[in-house]
Amino acid sequence: MSDDGLAANSEEMEVVYLDEGPIVVQDLAGAVNRSSMDLLKVLVYYGQYKPISAEIDWDLATLVCEELGIELRAHGDDAVEPSEEEEPSDEPVPAVSHKVRSRMQGIWAAEPEDSLEPRPLVVTVLGHVDHGKTTLLDTIRKSSVVDTEAGGITQSIGAYQVAHASDGEEVQITFIDTPGHQAFTQMRARGAEVTDLVILVVAADDGLMPQTQEAIDHARAAEVPIIVAVNKVDRPNANVNNVMSQLSNTGLTPADWGGDVHMIPVSALNGDNVDDLLDTILLMTDDLAPTANPQGQVAGTVLEAHVDRQKGITTNVLVQNGTLRQGDTLVIGETWGRIKAMSDQDGVRIKEAGPSSPVQVLGISDPPEAGEMFKVVGSKKKAVRLIDSRIAERQSVRPDETVQPQTLEDLMALLEKGDDEDVKKLQVVVKADVQGSLDPVVSSLQGINHSEVQIEVLRSAVGNVTENDVMLAEASTVPVVILGFNVTSEPTAEQRARTSGVDIRTYDIIYHLIEDVEKALNGMLAPKFEEVVIGQAQVRQEFPVKGGVAAGCIVIDGIVRNNALVKFLRPGQPERLTRVMELRRFRDRVDTVQSGQDCGIRLEDVDSFRDGDLIEVYEERQAPVV
Repeated sequence: MSDDGLAANSEEMEVVYLDEGPIVVQDLAGAVNRSSMDLLKVLVYYGQYKPISAEIDWDLATLVCEELGIELRAHGDDAVEPSEEEEPSDEPVPAVSHKVRSRMQGIWAAEPEDSLEPRPLVVTVLGHVDHGKTTLLDTIRKSSVVDTEAGGITQSIGAYQVAHASDGEEVQITFIDTPGHQAFTQMRARGAEVTDLVILVVAADDGLMPQTQEAIDHARAAEVPIIVAVNKVDRPNANVNNVMSQLSNTGLTPADWGGDVHMIPVSALNGDNVDDLLDTILLMTDDLAPTANPQGQVAGTVLEAHVDRQKGITTNVLVQNGTLRQGDTLVIGETWGRIKAMSDQDGVRIKEAGPSSPVQVLGISDPPEAGEMFKVVGSKKKAVRLIDSRIAERQSVRPDETVQPQTLEDLMALLEKGDDEDVKKLQVVVKADVQGSLDPVVSSLQGINHSEVQIEVLRSAVGNVTENDVMLAEASTVPVVILGFNVTSEPTAEQRARTSGVDIRTYDIIYHLIEDVEKALNGMLAPKFEEVVIGQAQVRQEFPVKGGVAAGCIVIDGIVRNNALVKFLRPGQPERLTRVMELRRFRDRVDTVQSGQDCGIRLEDVDSFRDGDLIEVYEERQAPVV
């Protein structure tokens, strides 16, 4: 299938028509039914550090929309010329969900629903160093990977697909083994969406460690469900109940204790209960029901790339949609290549790979970074054109230009408009000097209640604000602010925050911290509107006009505006809500008529007027926050 880089074929993308020309980021988000955060992440991906109030040109707007699975067209551009390899299609454009968290989800959402097929679940293994993550995978794969790693500690990202029998049928599961949650979060911060489920490995003899808690925080920020593998139960000092109790205190309540988190005691070394863990993963597969279109837009994520002395540049990728084939031309960030050879996890040469398949490809010109999305394009010409466009966008930003922090006030504008019953969410990372300070800050924040805005403490810990805290904020799918009490920010954290726009606020008085958050919540509440009467007109007579009837009126108070909302009032009958379709003064169409003047009024869906009927004109104005 031939596709033009980030722009999928029109039959696979939502098409949105706008007036061609510059457009404000926030206005573009509303026009294409995406959150401003979605657009800002794509802009940052292209090196464009802009606030939501910034104006971008048409070419950049088109490029951003393509990343979200949307084809932007100018009004009047109905006859789109097909590309050299694409044929026009009369197929209807599929609807695209307005809640897209990532570029990959945008591609999945753009696929016709009837084309989606079940795919293997993708599972990422996280946990504290040396708690047995790679040993667990080694046992699952029944191979020996851990021995190849220096000191038994994972040095690079690998992905492996295994088969597990369920009801007599083998089901594929894809596992991603990471060096730690930092790599996981780096990929999330780049907009990558590779994980359906997280397995949190906790050693039964060690219990929760600092990196364990951080892994939990990062999985929550990614909004990914968690299964806990309580490992090393074969150790004499293993205490499974203690681990379960510690996890319960973090909000991960074991299913055995009435919660919703599966916790499986295992011995990765001996293989005890590993089958139970796999069975639980398959249960989650049934619940999550992951899908993709094997015939659709070919896209996925880079897991790792390095230079091999014999093979050259090797790139490990996870195919997430479509079917990747030898000979395909890939664009990855600002590099490209034609696949010369492709092999599976065992080094066996293959010709093609479908969704959720981890593969190694040869032929990419430069090593791409982990977390970069790849897509298949139809030719070298298209690849070069797309890369040139990306480079030009990146070079248009001054080297010293950085993102302005999104303040608490700015974050409210990033919240996606939802239905009335939707609860908006603000996530906070809280750091304090001592536990005695941390607890009251967290409890005070959790004590702030609003019907429309929910505060979620994404992470709370003792110590200065670190780069890892900023990474956590970057990877979250909702607005995040970092709040520090009696602490400072490490230089690396401040630098990263300046680059990514994460807002770090520090305080030395708890009251001021809570007051700032409360003010932000008031701004984040959905605006309330009230009806304000701006004028009244009384009907004197009815007279026929082309297409219906009109009312001859006199304005008895205020003004009447064309297209204004009105209440049509007649004694003894319920009021009717309508609007002014046409407003005339003598023979001329006018926009307004003042008090004391005669006029002719046509109302929408009103075909009868009587002497004495009242037309009450009103506006909906945002009510002040009390």
